Amino acid sequence: MEFSSKLVERAVSEIALLPGIGKRSALRLVLHLLRQPKDQAKHLSSAIAEVREHIKYCKSCYNISDVELCDICQNPLRDHNLVCVVEDIRDVMAIESTSQFKGVYHVLGGKISPMDGIGPHDLKIPELIERVKNHEISELIFALSASMEGDTTNFYIYNQLKKFPIKMTSIARGIGVNDEIEYADQITLGRSILHRIPLEQSLKM
Repeated sequence: MEFSSKLVERAVSEIALLPGIGKRSALRLVLHLLRQPKDQAKHLSSAIAEVREHIKYCKSCYNISDVELCDICQNPLRDHNLVCVVEDIRDVMAIESTSQFKGVYHVLGGKISPMDGIGPHDLKIPELIERVKNHEISELIFALSASMEGDTTNFYIYNQLKKFPIKMTSIARGIGVNDEIEYADQITLGRSILHRIPLEQSLKM
């Protein structure tokens, strides 16, 4: 792709580094910005810089937040004894969009995957174990993807926590095998939360 401007070429190259965006899509975005008022481009670059500079991770659940404790964890109307364990921040957003879950979350930051060199201590699993030890939690809901890595992660955490007097459940398998939580439709995901099953039962499937 030939460029008549080095500035445009640089902008296209940087935007094309974003996931799901190729050079052609990046060029369309750059040309669109060139047609907009200068203030719009400034607002966009400022918003991106602020997110990268000032975003925090909740010290309780590890969700993204503007402050040390996210809005969900600060909400007194949420059931803090009910914790939903998810892989990713996007899974929190997906579950929240169903309006079916009234508890709080624990974001692992991924799943155990030996092939990718990701072990339990690369995730927020030790923090989850400490959370169970130090707080009154009545139930953990495991909402990890229905994949080998997701099941491996479930099994590992279950073995670490089975000695504690805590109920452990898994979302119902309305979510297809190898499906990612974030891509599930809201109705299916909402029903999976409502009709969760004992984790031990899901591990035997």
